[in-house]
Amino acid sequence: MDPDALAKAFVEHYYSTFDSNRAGLASLYQEGSMLTFEGQKIQGSTNIVAKLTSLPFQQCKHNITTVDCQPSGHAGGMLVFVSGNLQLAGEQHALKFSQMFHLISNQGTYYVFNDIFRLNYA
Repeated sequence: MDPDALAKAFVEHYYSTFDSNRAGLASLYQEGSMLTFEGQKIQGSTNIVAKLTSLPFQQCKHNITTVDCQPSGHAGGMLVFVSGNLQLAGEQHALKFSQMFHLISNQGTYYVFNDIFRLNYA
């Protein structure tokens, strides 16, 4: 599959799942996966999903502005860098964010090995 198409499909799946059912993201991570969320490091699928489901908002909508990708390593991995806006329910202004994923190929599917998320303050 074309790397750009793969990255786009992953991003659409990730954020639509995040926006509708954060617990459903568990299958995208493994126990060796790591999330750095605003500087806090969290390891393992269970802990990552616990962090994401405990965020202080229930409803949100990600609006993606850019998706960039590069191949990574010999095993078919991929780096995916995303920027966009995060609209929280009841808030007038959207928050700008950046997120980087390191996807690892695993028998024809991909999982998130590294995930770094930051809000962008101007």
